Amino acid sequence: MDLDSDEENVNEEDYYSFLNVPKEASKEEINNAYRRLSRIYHPDKHLDPTLKAKAEIMFNKTKKAYEVLADPHKRAIYDSLGVKGLETEGWEIVQRTKTPAEIRAEYEQLAEERAERRKKQATNPTGNITISVNATDLFNPYDDDLFEDEFDEGFLARIPNIEISSMQFSQGIDFPLTQKDTCVLSGQLQTRNGNGGGGINLSWKHLFSHKSWAEVEMTAGSGPAISLKGFRTLTKRFFWNGGTILQFTPDGVRPGIMSTLAMQIDKHSIGYISYHGGIRSIFSTQLIRDTEKNRYNFSIQVGLPHSFVQLQYTRKVITQELRLKLAFKFGTFGGVVEYGAEKKVSKHSNLSFSVVCGVPSGVKLKLRLTRANQVYSCPIHLCEEIMPSPIFYATVLPLVVYVVVKKGIVEPFLKEEQSKKVEKQKQNNFNKLLEKRKEAMAAQELMQATYSRVKEEEERKKGLVIIKALYGKIIKDSKDTEVTDDIVDVTVPIQCLVKDSKLILHENSRSDLPGFYDPALGEEKMLLIIYNYHEQPHEITIKDTESIRLPKTSHRTNLT
Repeated sequence: MDLDSDEENVNEEDYYSFLNVPKEASKEEINNAYRRLSRIYHPDKHLDPTLKAKAEIMFNKTKKAYEVLADPHKRAIYDSLGVKGLETEGWEIVQRTKTPAEIRAEYEQLAEERAERRKKQATNPTGNITISVNATDLFNPYDDDLFEDEFDEGFLARIPNIEISSMQFSQGIDFPLTQKDTCVLSGQLQTRNGNGGGGINLSWKHLFSHKSWAEVEMTAGSGPAISLKGFRTLTKRFFWNGGTILQFTPDGVRPGIMSTLAMQIDKHSIGYISYHGGIRSIFSTQLIRDTEKNRYNFSIQVGLPHSFVQLQYTRKVITQELRLKLAFKFGTFGGVVEYGAEKKVSKHSNLSFSVVCGVPSGVKLKLRLTRANQVYSCPIHLCEEIMPSPIFYATVLPLVVYVVVKKGIVEPFLKEEQSKKVEKQKQNNFNKLLEKRKEAMAAQELMQATYSRVKEEEERKKGLVIIKALYGKIIKDSKDTEVTDDIVDVTVPIQCLVKDSKLILHENSRSDLPGFYDPALGEEKMLLIIYNYHEQPHEITIKDTESIRLPKTSHRTNLT
């Protein structure tokens, strides 16, 4: 469950989960599920007044779920917007003659209009802060004579001189005017060795269609300028973007032009040919291949002041949300080898570091934190020559600091925040959770007759007999799991779902199944099932929304 919002309530009921049918279920599957539950919950099946009252509640829930999923119109609305979509007051719907596809289209249009209204209220701020540090005195002291007599200069003379060599700041905000028109206001400031400058940009972008757009941008700062940019999809595989810029200086108008033609080679590969003309003319070509696990980038640039060849490789470790990078760049400026890693540290944040070894640039360490649309960079120049010690420290130190900070600060903080959110959710939804628990216990009570019948039938034919089923905060492969406050016994409802010695659970949360409730709101839940099949013991533990089909030979155990 997503815990980004502190005000989040218990999820609305999932009708598919309640009926235990897949989201693509046919009308026949829905009818069969309805008949199965009706045999358990129909009030006429129970003579005891207390059980009859409980049965009426469960039968009404069953009937409501069936009425929605069996009606193509209601089902289309429910699939698009959930239960709130069925509450038609305030919504511009629903003509009964419309098809499900037309209903979905109408809701998509309404959702698009609401999204546009929200977009007008958002400024979508973007920013970039770069602070460059000169730390070459750590490994290349400016004056070695200072260390010849440590008593003459004292302790302070031995402290390395680390200074900030440059800073750059940029910030931009969007002003959506309509769904197709957007204005962007941005500004930049930079300083280097005591000298600085900056500028402010105002642009207007118009989207003609999904195939083309145009943009006009005006710049003021170190000389006013105006530029025109555009994009156009030429064919299914080719697209173009380019533009021109006019910069006004005391020496006159300086024109410039840029153009890029791209080609989609295959599903994973794309090629670019670019030209930038003006004061400096540059011609470049680039080939990018991006697959699920690897990314290759090969580029060649010819022009002034430098020409070079560059090859970059990125390995994606998806399970750990990690990217390992390696790059080579050689040209008229010299040569550079760069390696590093990028790690996703939270839902909206990425942290990366890389080590750059080059001739004649020396050794640099680059640190970068990306938080949503904000980028914070800190390149540190460690040494003007390639030496083993700065390479070693630049490689090892960021990894050590990351592990220490993550284990000692970040993970305890996130764990505490998670606990607070879960606890707040439980408090906010305490009454609803009590109601759901009461409802689940009532459902299990109503299932007793069906449970006994199904179990006896399965035992008689040596079929699928559920020995124990638990749902909640279960440690996988634990042999001593018992019912606690955050674990509920669901042996009865699981056995009732068995038909012809088979049990099928679909990719829905179990908490909405009859006889279930969520005993660990906001936390990861598992389902443990211990069962006999052909009088042989079996056991399986699965995640909350993982589909399963029993029995399976792989579930056999040595339990007696």
